[in-house]
Amino acid sequence: MSTDATPSTVLPSATPGKASPEILTGSQSVVRTLELLGVTDVFGLPGGAILPIYDAIMDSTRIRHVLVRHEQGGGHAAEGYAVAANKVGVAMATSGPGATNLVTAIMDAHMDSVPVVFITGQVFSTLMGTDAFQEADIVGITMPITKHSFLVKDVEDIPATIAAAYHIAGTGRPGPVLVDITKDAQQNSAPFNWPPKVDLPGYRPITKAHGKQVLAAAQLLAEAKKPVLYVGGGVIRARASQELFELAEITGAPVVTTLTARGAFPDTHKQHLGMPGMHGTVPAVLSLQESDLIVSLGARFDDRVTGNTSLFAPNAKIVHVDVDPAEISKIRTADVPIVGDAKDVIVDLTAAFQDATRTQKPDIIEWWTYLNGLREEFPLGYTPTSDGLLAPQYVIQRIGELTGPEGIYTAGVGQHQMWAAQFIKYERPNSWLNSGGAGTMGYSVPAAMGAKVAQPERVVWSIDGDGCFQMTNQELATCTINNIPIKVAIINNSSLGMVRQWQTLFYDGRYSNTDLNTGHDTVRVPDFVKLAEAYGALGIRVTKEEEVDAAIKLALETNDRPVVIDFVVSADAMVWPMVPQGVSNSYVQYARDHSPSFGGE
Repeated sequence: MSTDATPSTVLPSATPGKASPEILTGSQSVVRTLELLGVTDVFGLPGGAILPIYDAIMDSTRIRHVLVRHEQGGGHAAEGYAVAANKVGVAMATSGPGATNLVTAIMDAHMDSVPVVFITGQVFSTLMGTDAFQEADIVGITMPITKHSFLVKDVEDIPATIAAAYHIAGTGRPGPVLVDITKDAQQNSAPFNWPPKVDLPGYRPITKAHGKQVLAAAQLLAEAKKPVLYVGGGVIRARASQELFELAEITGAPVVTTLTARGAFPDTHKQHLGMPGMHGTVPAVLSLQESDLIVSLGARFDDRVTGNTSLFAPNAKIVHVDVDPAEISKIRTADVPIVGDAKDVIVDLTAAFQDATRTQKPDIIEWWTYLNGLREEFPLGYTPTSDGLLAPQYVIQRIGELTGPEGIYTAGVGQHQMWAAQFIKYERPNSWLNSGGAGTMGYSVPAAMGAKVAQPERVVWSIDGDGCFQMTNQELATCTINNIPIKVAIINNSSLGMVRQWQTLFYDGRYSNTDLNTGHDTVRVPDFVKLAEAYGALGIRVTKEEEVDAAIKLALETNDRPVVIDFVVSADAMVWPMVPQGVSNSYVQYARDHSPSFGGE
């Protein structure tokens, strides 16, 4: 993965013409540094160990602080902001439980390469290691799930450390960086020197790829009979969608976009086969499986895409493009490894391919005949429900159709996430936000909140499950108080839907601890409409298909407060296609007990 939406090491200058530097407290230094880095929005919740910074932030006219109701919500909001705005997000919390409440969001950002700086307060340096009140070694806790974690004990180190954190988060493969600042460092004073010297020995992200490797990749692409462009979230982080579009059109190769890459290539384009993986389209899954060349762009051969790795794409050569050298050949050995920024590499690869095919164009007509046959035989669809309740796929499809491609859609994790990835048409990058690698329940509502702060002119939908929604719905209060009018569609099947699907398929229908009692024919605890109203949002319940459009239109017309729609859907609806865990992708099931047959099996 890669990005060019990054701060340079050339830092903006502070107020010109001052003979000697200002004397600032550490807390003032934090705020001033964030301002000079161009930060305009911060999500957080105060506490004792970070109070000096919160006192200083009151004097800022350039930073909007959004007071969240739970630190995890603040972390996910900063993630949603970062992805929607294509810039570095910022979240803050106090020491101890405040900091540990951020850990889930930090891991989430780490898994999906989202650039966020997390600033935490720490107890006085003289008390560290004594199990002081609300002391936690947050640097030690987060070291495995950040690009880097800093501990600041000296007030003079604050500007350089935050500037370094911001730079690390946004350059190379983006990701989370933690800055933990002791309370005495916040309270003490020192001259504020700007720009600071940012010295990061050993941190030299490679962005320009080796020319010979690009030429080798272009030659393989020119010779391939069954090529596929396997596109991951790194293409979006690199802002390389336009470059990808040109490469696809020039090569004529089919394109698949992973869960985190939805929108990197237009769904309506004739070369797009859809999403690969466990719940991918049949053409996308089998195109990879049957290919003779996979050109992986900013993707990492995740187990949800490959299925059983030893049986994945047995006849394919691999060109692997990634800004992070640690990803190359980590799971599948690359025949042509290319370390570099996705945008730069795609531009070079396009030019090299054109050179390699000047005299003879590749012949992939037979390949397209096969793939188009799969598209015709196995279109994405769903079975109508038999219990009279709403089909969740229909609900989500109508949200996408009535809102359009300019909207932003976030999802939690589970069935609703897969349906939202499948049944909404994504035409542009940064329009689809979800928790891909970590699979975090509770991501959707705060991420939608962050996205709406970043892109206030766009319609932002949180498509959530009734289980996920109950983990972070307190952020509706944040939305109401701060005039952040997101729309929430609860796909309410009264259960932990994806877990229930696995129990149906693999555990003989033994539904151990998956019923939530929120939906049809239950006690409805909580009643989502009443809950929405208690938070100052518009609450709507939809139980019939003929009510769906009117509810969505009302939500789209309501922009003075958040909207929550409780869509009461069937608990028996399942996500198809599906590749059962641990088997070859060749055994993709189009529906229950129905797998496609194809040559070679």
